[in-house]
Amino acid sequence: MRTATIDRITGETEIHLTLLLEGRGHARVNTGIGFLDHMLSLFAHHGLFDLTIQAQGDLAVDVHHTVEDVAICLGQALDRALAERAGIVRTAHSYVPMDEALGFVAVDLSGRPYAVIDVVWHGAMLGGMEPDLVRHFLETVAIHGRLNLHARVLYGRNDHHQAEALFKALGRALDAATAIEPRRQGVPSTKGMLV
Repeated sequence: MRTATIDRITGETEIHLTLLLEGRGHARVNTGIGFLDHMLSLFAHHGLFDLTIQAQGDLAVDVHHTVEDVAICLGQALDRALAERAGIVRTAHSYVPMDEALGFVAVDLSGRPYAVIDVVWHGAMLGGMEPDLVRHFLETVAIHGRLNLHARVLYGRNDHHQAEALFKALGRALDAATAIEPRRQGVPSTKGMLV
C-alpha cells in the first residue's frame, strides 16, 4: 500500500497528515478552516484517497499559514507515497461540473513541479478565506508533490461551486495518474528516469 505520513511543526502551524493512495475516499480533516476541510474531504472522496489531517495554526493572525502548510504537507505526502513512481500511469485529467461551474484539472507526475491555475473569482471571501488561497494551495501542492498541474474553471458564477469543481477534479485526476499500469515496467518515461 502506498502511504505516507508527514509531521510539520513550525512557529506558525502544527500539522499531522496521513495519505493512503489505495484508499476508499475516507477523510478525517480538521484544519480549523471549515471551507478548507470541506474541499479536502471532497478531494479525498473523489480521488478515493484516505486522508487524515489534524492541523493547528495561528488562525488569529490569518488563515494563510495554515492553508499553505497543509498544502506543503499534502504535496510531500503524495511525493513520498509515490516513491520512485515506477509503474504509474503518470498523466491524467478530469472535467467535473458543479451546477453552473465546470472545472478541469490535468496532471503529469513527472517529478518537475509547475502549476498553471486559470480561474476568475467573483467575491472577496470564500468560506472564511480569500479565494486566491485556492490558487496558492494548488500551486503549493504542485511544488511539493513534484508534479505538473494545470487547473482551470472554464465557466462559473458561484465561487464555492468553482472551488468545489477544482478540488473534485484534482482528486479524480490524481487517482487516475497515480494508478498502477500493470503493462508498464519501471518509471513512465522514455528517458528511463523522471526529472
